[in-house]
Amino acid sequence: MLPESRRENMLSIYGPLSLLLWLILWASMLIVSFGLLCWGLTGGSLGFAACLYSSGSIFFTLGLGGRGPLSLFTGFMAVAEAGTGLGFLAIVIGYLPALNQSFSRREVNISLLDSRAGSPPTAEEMLRRHSDEYGMDSIRELLHDWERWSAELLESHLSYPVLAYFRSQHENQSWLAALACVLDAGAFVMVGLEGACTRQAQLTFAMARHAVVDLCLIFRLRPVSRTADRLLPETLLGLRSNLSAAGLRPRADKEADAKLGELRSMYEPYLFALSEYFGLALPSWVAGSDATDNWQASEWSQNAGAFKRIASRPGVRRHF
Repeated sequence: MLPESRRENMLSIYGPLSLLLWLILWASMLIVSFGLLCWGLTGGSLGFAACLYSSGSIFFTLGLGGRGPLSLFTGFMAVAEAGTGLGFLAIVIGYLPALNQSFSRREVNISLLDSRAGSPPTAEEMLRRHSDEYGMDSIRELLHDWERWSAELLESHLSYPVLAYFRSQHENQSWLAALACVLDAGAFVMVGLEGACTRQAQLTFAMARHAVVDLCLIFRLRPVSRTADRLLPETLLGLRSNLSAAGLRPRADKEADAKLGELRSMYEPYLFALSEYFGLALPSWVAGSDATDNWQASEWSQNAGAFKRIASRPGVRRHF
């Protein structure tokens, strides 16, 4: 069993490497196909290796491999292959920047979530860190932004499925963890959080769930039911207690518990399926006591402990 860090490093190159290999395979198949046509039309007089060389030369450089067309038909075929090669290069030139821009937009928002919901992001931290005087307005704005992010994620990953294999720069961050955090927070607000915008939570929840369901359809994944519960009753009790201590007023009764369980059943099986397929860990609902945000520590710094002590002081922790 590989260590977690080494496993993540290996998986991080899978997306870019698979894209490069697909482009190479695509070009190779086109070259071989035209080479076979040339070999068949000439009756094998040139030899397959010579036809393959000529095909590659025409595909990439608009040359004839040192040979002129043997007939009018082979000349037309050479022109068609040259046009195909130019079209292939144009598609690659247009495809890669669009892919990079979609990836960059996705990762910018995931990085912004670091100081808003922790690393890895959790619903508790997202709500608790927006519990100040204007907290409800901040939660409404945050959910609105992540409704749009979920829509952009759905559109970009349906258009470019290979993007789903591109991993974030930090091991404790991923597009799936961000999506899970947004769904958890949206479901919790929908169940009942006094002063919060339930309507905006419904819109964000609907868009985020749409994203996870359609992504499962694209990758032909069936929902997975797990026996392990992401939110045990005692964890839910602690979550409400922590939010109450931060000044929020969550609803706590049997009806709220039942509604929350119903909402979770609408998206968690799809999250489990995506998590198993892509090897991405799902965040918990509640952050661990020793959790440190990525901005608070680095490999060359020993300040994580100092940041944690400062953040734990009264009046400071509620903002970070």
